[in-house]
Amino acid sequence: MKGLHHVEIWVGDIEEAAPSWGWLLSALGFECIAEWPEGRTWDAGGAYLTLTTSPNLSSPDHDRRRPGVNHLAFWGGSRAEVDATMSDASAHGWRALYQERYPHAGGPDHYAGWLENTAGFKVEVVAAGS
Repeated sequence: MKGLHHVEIWVGDIEEAAPSWGWLLSALGFECIAEWPEGRTWDAGGAYLTLTTSPNLSSPDHDRRRPGVNHLAFWGGSRAEVDATMSDASAHGWRALYQERYPHAGGPDHYAGWLENTAGFKVEVVAAGS
């Protein structure tokens, strides 16, 4: 078997991070399968994403502009489902990026929205067929 197995994201404060990530991942079809004081794990079709804090963090602050991962891209379903996720995101701790070019900020044949949460993590929500 090949493909993505999981992603682990370290956060400065799990209690602050979990509500916005939990809403987004649930909206995208992930199911929370584990919860412990320092983290949460959501699964979708065998690939999973874990949010956790660690005593080994070099800084509690995230900066997607430093070397490392800039953003994660998720399949968001149909165009209508992507639109609904983008519309509801601000009520759940996410702000839209590139809104003036939505839904084609990635080009005329790419239907997607970009979001950033209060900690500065960026995600892309891509419509099927893009």
